[in-house]
Amino acid sequence: MSDFTPLDRQVWNMLAGEQAHLAVGDGAAKRISPEYGPFAAALDTSREAQDALAALLQGPDDRLWLVEPAVWPAPPGTRVVRTAKVLQLVADREDVTDAVADDEIVPLTEADAREMFALARLTEPGPWEVGTHRYGEFFGIRIDGKLVAMAGERMRPSADFAEVSGVCTHPDHRGQGYARLLISRVMASQRARGLISYLHSYDGNEAAIGLYKSLGFRPRSHMYVTILAST
Repeated sequence: MSDFTPLDRQVWNMLAGEQAHLAVGDGAAKRISPEYGPFAAALDTSREAQDALAALLQGPDDRLWLVEPAVWPAPPGTRVVRTAKVLQLVADREDVTDAVADDEIVPLTEADAREMFALARLTEPGPWEVGTHRYGEFFGIRIDGKLVAMAGERMRPSADFAEVSGVCTHPDHRGQGYARLLISRVMASQRARGLISYLHSYDGNEAAIGLYKSLGFRPRSHMYVTILAST
């Protein structure tokens, strides 16, 4: 049985462990390099850690996204811009859906970065910056040469887990089952590397949650996104 506690503080654990090479900050607070995205975490809620977290903000337009089991209190000198409740799901059963072979699915590389950025900014599958595609593997579907759907991997909070993320489809091509195909492909790659897949959905998004359950994900825990900015 895997220890699921790394998922409780996934951002802190990824930046202090498997993806420490992406971290900016000291031992009390860390953020991922801004070119990859806005995620950050503090060691705890002590004054030292909270001050270190606030110091990671890089100007009035910068934002830090914390993903924790509860809403994170704003450190001195910061304010909470928004909070959101999300459902964390894991695919840890043996009977998860196998990937469907489909010649339309192609690996995405640095050469696809501009199109990936444009598709993510159009569809908003979560925060996306110029380097987000470098977190891990991404796969896509092209129609008439145009990238219309993609999914990939983001956080690695321990050696056992990998997050499925960046799942999105261009509005003109929805309803074709592309999300199912791509998530299955990402999961298959993660299983081949001995990893347990997990992901998140905004709480109440029943359509997405239903899709994830049909692919072998089960609800594990509610988490809370806290977005911080400077005062």
